[in-house]
Amino acid sequence: MELITILNRCYRHKHFVYDNAHFSPVAENEIEVKIIPRKNSKALCSKCCQPAPGYDHLPERRFEFIPFWGFMIFLLYAKRRVNCKDCGVVAEKVPWSDGKNHLTLVYMQHLAHWAKKLSWKEVAISFKTSWEKVFKSVEYVVSWGLEKRELNDITAIGVDEVQWHKGHKYLTLVYQINAGSVRLLWIGKERTEKTFSEFFDFLGEKRTKLLQFVCSDMWKPYLKMIKEKAPDALNILDRFHIVARLNKALDEVRAQEHRQLKEDCFEPVLTKSRWLLLKRQENLTENQSVKLSELLKYNLKSVRGYLLKEDFQQFWNYSSPLWAGKFLDLWTTKVMRSQIEPLKKQAKSLRNHKELILNWFRAKKMFSSGIVEGLNTKVKLTVRKSYGFRTFKCTEIALYHTLGKLPEPKLTHEFY
Repeated sequence: MELITILNRCYRHKHFVYDNAHFSPVAENEIEVKIIPRKNSKALCSKCCQPAPGYDHLPERRFEFIPFWGFMIFLLYAKRRVNCKDCGVVAEKVPWSDGKNHLTLVYMQHLAHWAKKLSWKEVAISFKTSWEKVFKSVEYVVSWGLEKRELNDITAIGVDEVQWHKGHKYLTLVYQINAGSVRLLWIGKERTEKTFSEFFDFLGEKRTKLLQFVCSDMWKPYLKMIKEKAPDALNILDRFHIVARLNKALDEVRAQEHRQLKEDCFEPVLTKSRWLLLKRQENLTENQSVKLSELLKYNLKSVRGYLLKEDFQQFWNYSSPLWAGKFLDLWTTKVMRSQIEPLKKQAKSLRNHKELILNWFRAKKMFSSGIVEGLNTKVKLTVRKSYGFRTFKCTEIALYHTLGKLPEPKLTHEFY
């Protein structure tokens, strides 16, 4: 079967004809396919897309196509220039390429498809192209998708920050977390009030009023902007961040006490006990359970802190915000009397954010930042897969491409 026949079957263009195919005189592994306009067809203005009379021809250009059988394929075409009555003299619009790009649109979509599975560098090596061409392909697909995506019916969002560079360089990430529709909505540089305010400007006043639930952590700039921009939405501080903060405080207690025991020449009973105290009991191995039972016999701050942390797990079993609130009051009172400073600090924070924490129960436990944390893990994997991105633009495009669930241009023919 001839190459021209294959192209006519899978990538045919209405007003153009594949004239002939031949091996390139420049390289042995290249095939060139010449394209000519169909007789009596009118060229389209590249700006207004309306038919216009011809003016002259530009030099012949090579457009890179999807490789066949180990051969690189190039489409050859000399663009016509048209004299448009509205736009003046401009180059014609061709259906296989966009603007001055030397890659065909179908090849860009092909590269972008593989860029979801492999790192951009690996895609470039696999298809014997450059990293820059892979980047341009992903950028094209993402730009198209951002223009076409729907932003209606967003009622639940989650916001969090992710470190993307050393030196406290953070990204603010906003996700849609509606049931059946979880995706990345917006990326902002830094994690400030101004940054998060830009998201609400992007969303618009009308769509912001539709928000019913906003999941976040206790970062003050986020809480302030949610209260200011979306006062009618239920701001939920869920269990993931709270448990993480309690674990961090308990680990701090254990580390301090372990050092003190060594300095006072006591038996180092807290050696290798970190995960015994931080893990849930049901996740402990048999050996860890035995060692934990022995550790609980000692009257140590770490042990008392562990028991308080485990006691707090009952909080999540409540259904009523009223009773959950009463339990929280009793528990924080016990912690404040425990003389365990790191835990007391967290107890004060829980008291200050009590109403926001109880919103998790008011939302019937339907929404959680656990979804957000799962997406954050994918964010880190995306950045790590590409060995980090040097610019914010590259990071933004890669994350939208991987997590944005953006619509993609429909291919003339699906390649498998």
